[in-house]
Amino acid sequence: MQEIIVLSGKGGTGKTSIVGSLAALATKKVLADCDVDAADLHLLLSPVTKQTNEFWSGQVAHIDSDKCTQCGLCQDLCRFNAISDYKVEAVSCEGCGFCSHICPVEAITMKENLSGHLFVSDTKYGPLIHAKLGIAQENSGKLVSQVRQQAKKIAMEQILDYIISDGPPGIGCPVISSLSGANLALLVTEPTLSGMHDLERVIDVCRHFGVPAVVCINKYDINEDNTTSIEKYCAERDIPIAAKIPFDNVVTKALVQGVPVIEYADSTVAQEIRKLWNNICERLRDKVKE
Repeated sequence: MQEIIVLSGKGGTGKTSIVGSLAALATKKVLADCDVDAADLHLLLSPVTKQTNEFWSGQVAHIDSDKCTQCGLCQDLCRFNAISDYKVEAVSCEGCGFCSHICPVEAITMKENLSGHLFVSDTKYGPLIHAKLGIAQENSGKLVSQVRQQAKKIAMEQILDYIISDGPPGIGCPVISSLSGANLALLVTEPTLSGMHDLERVIDVCRHFGVPAVVCINKYDINEDNTTSIEKYCAERDIPIAAKIPFDNVVTKALVQGVPVIEYADSTVAQEIRKLWNNICERLRDKVKE
């Protein structure tokens, strides 16, 4: 079983569109959407939910109105301004528990918080594990970990060859939780200044955790000078360029129809994504031989 995590360093590079096409190309795989803050892979794969699990994480203060003497101490000392009129605003509460310790009549208790949900679904391409974090909720790294654990469990039970994960953008806690222990990172970038800058950052994260990486330059022809700079940067660091995908409106048309571009039309984009998948498989085979 090989785990492939698709990262981008920034949002909007076309990462999810590529994952959708890889889902159509790969056989014997389970799919995972680790971008729990803004999950959207399900929009492309049209899953049928089979199982829903609650995700409880963190705590929120609760004031017992029967015990409360309305002394105002909690309101005065809460540095997050989460208490007003002797009621706790759940969105503002950071769950630090300080108010529960200073309440003179012990009217404040900390209760577990329902932060989101984890879903196990079926798609025409195979099982999909995805999640949804609630509004203004935290601990997305912990939820990402649960998504990966569920994906690995299904892969082992069904004896599948691949786990293909759509990772979150950036380099923060959710990315680290998605990346650690993966067999290969596919880094999707675009030839813009922000894309180049964030690619450098996510490459550093991959190297820190010892995860080998390959790069896919999406929409490479919108600025070929920047594409050349990306190729030079990757060559200096011995990071392979697995594919260069041109800009094409066929991608947007496929998204409107709700299908991966690989299944929408036999275009240059589809050919490059097939080349990308072949390069990924070759890279994984070489890693196994090592």
